[in-house]
Amino acid sequence: MIYQHTEDIDFTYSNETMLRQWLDSVARQEGKTIGEINIIFCSDEYLLEMNKQYLNHDYYTDVITFDYSDDQIISGDIFISVDRVKDNAQTYKQIFATELNRVIVHGILHLIGYKDKTDAEQKIMRQKENYYLQKLSEL
Repeated sequence: MIYQHTEDIDFTYSNETMLRQWLDSVARQEGKTIGEINIIFCSDEYLLEMNKQYLNHDYYTDVITFDYSDDQIISGDIFISVDRVKDNAQTYKQIFATELNRVIVHGILHLIGYKDKTDAEQKIMRQKENYYLQKLSEL
């Protein structure tokens, strides 16, 4: 099941049913099943504090994923800074919703097992994001 929450901001993903269908489809195509996933929307400051506390990183980021997956069942918490997504959408000349969906699927891909530490991993991650964003547009 996919749940939506907020911390310190007022935000709602506009089409929760479509989001669930899309992410379920992503998981199935990757040979996984969705367990319990919490998508938590928050501010830059909230995510910065989490980044410092849990990852020892002192910088802003758009997403932090905590993976609780077990074998083929993906579960976890995906924290998303709506502030950072808005800024990145402007920087990359994207529609906010597209950038938000990219960040959400990025978190899901981490739960599935994809990494993005190396250039090669980042390239695969970006290809997967683009592929699944295209699939979303076909729903």
